[in-house]
Amino acid sequence: MYRRALAIAASAVLAFTLIPSVAEAAAPNVEIVPGHTSTLGEKNSRFFCPANEVITGRAHQKDENGPTTYWCGKIVIDGEQVSVSTYHYVDAQTEPFSWFEAPEANAMVGREHRGDENGVTTTYFALLTWRGQPVKLVNRRWTGALRESRHESRASGDEIMTGRRHHDDENGDSFYQYATVTF
Repeated sequence: MYRRALAIAASAVLAFTLIPSVAEAAAPNVEIVPGHTSTLGEKNSRFFCPANEVITGRAHQKDENGPTTYWCGKIVIDGEQVSVSTYHYVDAQTEPFSWFEAPEANAMVGREHRGDENGVTTTYFALLTWRGQPVKLVNRRWTGALRESRHESRASGDEIMTGRRHHDDENGDSFYQYATVTF
């Protein structure tokens, strides 16, 4: 009888360790679906992703008169698109030294630049929600230095752009912050 009780207890422990936890079973499936892409001149430019899209990458060539490309994407969690608020948190800074970083649960959705390399850059951020609740942006990371006058930077996997900083003129360095989307 004692051996049988031990065998039953051992079977229960083994079964318990093989059953995934509720948290593991409920982990959401996050996809970043490529969306709109646009290229425009940097000087006196204003760009916004279309509704319910966020910035996933940026490239720039030459000086302030050169082209800048933006890549946008849609965030989908468990087959449902994440909502991107139409209200924007706005941050404006004078170049050539700027540092933009999205508030919690916000992503970059637009950018404006006025004047030459010493002009004002404005970055627009929007709140991300899924099923009425803010999403989580984790594992924020900055890229290494990229020369502003000739670079391309894009998010990978389930990441989106959450920040940008720049030092000096068009020959200076730009850095991008990306974060992983989860819920």
